[in-house]
Amino acid sequence: MEIIMCPGFEAAGIAAGLKKKEKKDLGLIFSRVPATAAAGVFTRNRVKAAPVVLDIKRIKEGICRAVIVNSGNANCCTGEQGIRDAEAMAALSAAELGISEDQVLVASTGVIGEPMPMEKIESAIPRLVESLRPEGIPDLARSIMTTDTVPKIITKQGEVDRKTFTVTGVAKGAGMIRPNMATMLCFLCTDVSAPPGILKEILNKAVNRSFNRITIDGDTSTNDMVLVMANGLSGVDLQQPAHKDVFKKTLDSILLDLSKQLVRDGEGVTKLVEINVRGTFSNTDAERIADTVAHSPLVKTAFFGEDANWGRIMGAVGRAGVDVDPARIDLYFDDVQMVKSGVGCGKAVEAEAAKVLKKPEFAVTIDLNLGQGFGSMITCDFSVDYVRINADYRS
Repeated sequence: MEIIMCPGFEAAGIAAGLKKKEKKDLGLIFSRVPATAAAGVFTRNRVKAAPVVLDIKRIKEGICRAVIVNSGNANCCTGEQGIRDAEAMAALSAAELGISEDQVLVASTGVIGEPMPMEKIESAIPRLVESLRPEGIPDLARSIMTTDTVPKIITKQGEVDRKTFTVTGVAKGAGMIRPNMATMLCFLCTDVSAPPGILKEILNKAVNRSFNRITIDGDTSTNDMVLVMANGLSGVDLQQPAHKDVFKKTLDSILLDLSKQLVRDGEGVTKLVEINVRGTFSNTDAERIADTVAHSPLVKTAFFGEDANWGRIMGAVGRAGVDVDPARIDLYFDDVQMVKSGVGCGKAVEAEAAKVLKKPEFAVTIDLNLGQGFGSMITCDFSVDYVRINADYRS
């Protein structure tokens, strides 16, 4: 896929010595023109990293022209010094860029509880700013990777009233991922124009339909954030309903794509599985069942073993805290029906379902046959590699 950086924005990613083996670990996004609006969504974890605390305060003004981000150190549980370090990262970047420091946001990802190596960051920032270029988004994507194996980038364009707008997104995340703002970093650049309130509303809804519907391991990070900056160069104005509708669809598509990229590249992941629950009394009931199934270690290990163990799924449905009638439940792996009216369909069908489980991506559909409610989640398998990766993460 061709990556087109959104007009007016530049990016960079360099090796500042925060990680081993001279890997890229410091990145920057910058709008060369004053941004018209910015919005963010942040982790719901009550233990928040210093950059998250800083950004939540600054994003209230709705203006941001730059984001500096590092990997290798989360700057979390670092006390007042962590806040001062995050502020210093913003101030140093602002001085090099020639903008106000309150227009710079900060993001970090990596090991919790370690002091920030500020001397390395301070000495690298001039080189980072010098590296800014419109085609620098792949370097940025690599600079924010931790246990990710591939960078996650996407660009899409939309058209309304003969005006073309662009949205470029980059994300990282492979572990500590579950709904509650998932656990990842995501940065979005767009050339639409919008008041901060409208941009925030659209972003919140798009996150709920994407990043808040994925899980890898059920853990919520301390550093999650999604940030979007808009510079208005396209002339597309989200205060106009038609423009807003087209932009919403484009952003939804981008965030869902990035969400699936995160799950595919999850730690030790070999399967991406969409859990669809329908026929409940309410959407809330369906979402609760989908969440329970998606997070079940027994279900996820069965996916890894390519075992059509539908009993584990039925067990998860039954403990979700939702009213169900077991005698009415139907269950499918893709289009192979495993359970009809609460009873298994036999060994021959299990053999067909086993073929489905060998695919890298498939769907599990659970129909309660009680009402019109619907909910879904995107999950993955649990593998031996997941344990290995996280057993020696700090080393």
